[in-house]
Amino acid sequence: MTDKLLADGYDDFLQQVKQRIRTAQVKAALSVNRELILLYWQIGCEILTRSQQQGWGAKVVTKLAKDLKNAFPQMKGFSERNLKYMRTFAETYPDEQIVQQLVAQIPWGHNLRILDSVNETSVRLWYVQKTIENGWSRNVLVHQIESDLYNRQGKAITNFEQTLPKPQSELAQQLIKDPYNFDFLSLGEKALEKDLEKALTEQIRSFLLELGVGFAFLGSQYHIEVGEQDFYIDLLFYHVKLRCYIVIDLKIEEFKPEFSGKMSFYVSAVDDLLRHPDDKPTIGIILCKTKNRTIVEYALRDMNKPIGVSTYQLRDALPEKLKENLPTVEQLEAELDNLDLDVDI
Repeated sequence: MTDKLLADGYDDFLQQVKQRIRTAQVKAALSVNRELILLYWQIGCEILTRSQQQGWGAKVVTKLAKDLKNAFPQMKGFSERNLKYMRTFAETYPDEQIVQQLVAQIPWGHNLRILDSVNETSVRLWYVQKTIENGWSRNVLVHQIESDLYNRQGKAITNFEQTLPKPQSELAQQLIKDPYNFDFLSLGEKALEKDLEKALTEQIRSFLLELGVGFAFLGSQYHIEVGEQDFYIDLLFYHVKLRCYIVIDLKIEEFKPEFSGKMSFYVSAVDDLLRHPDDKPTIGIILCKTKNRTIVEYALRDMNKPIGVSTYQLRDALPEKLKENLPTVEQLEAELDNLDLDVDI
């Protein structure tokens, strides 16, 4: 019986059924989330309208929360605090079409983090869109907001407009941030470039999170041979969305014009030695401690290889005695896991 099933392609059939079930589960979850967000928005609109027209105050919201809990004891989300969030939510997004097409695609908890942490509606919608595009968890979303991703994305100095065709140039420009936030690292004043490289590779998960979606890590001190001589690239990545190799060169000092010449060499070498005919042109990113904008612009102006220059920020180094008295990230996470929090979101 087993042989007959295998001969008839049972394993493939089973995988297809499993995938269909998972897809249906995801669609059902998204549908439930969308309906819940729309319900919260509608309740928020009613509270807002009646507050404005009939002068409803905080006491009415308190009574409403109590009555809804009595009517729906099995449902969470109708606390006084959450009802006030619904009103703020409706006030922030008065256009139902925006709520249906965009905001309702992310969970309520994500929306509350954005409401609490971001003031401008346009910026809020930007974080909503990025959450949808990248599938951010709530913790990742909070990290991106706290690191001010909105004001860092696409701000690097590059020559992409002159060296890459559209839309590749626009996509690549948005890919690179300035500055990069390496707050998960703490290096001393005498640290060398190899120390920075080692720290980044040891914290590769955090590093990839900061780089953004699409980066695949290929290696550090990546060996290439040119003219029978050995050369080593600090960090080599492949970007699955841009379909190109990305070379990163690390510098623990201010940008110097000669850095762009070295990067141009690396980009040319990767194009010749590694790039597949279907790949897009290789991109180089120079990460420096600081940079002078005018000097960078002059250095990149006549380069025919796509290169970007960004800076990075490290976590301020703490005195050793103070470090010893502070809990580690793992210890803090363990303590949080042990807490029994009563929340409505």
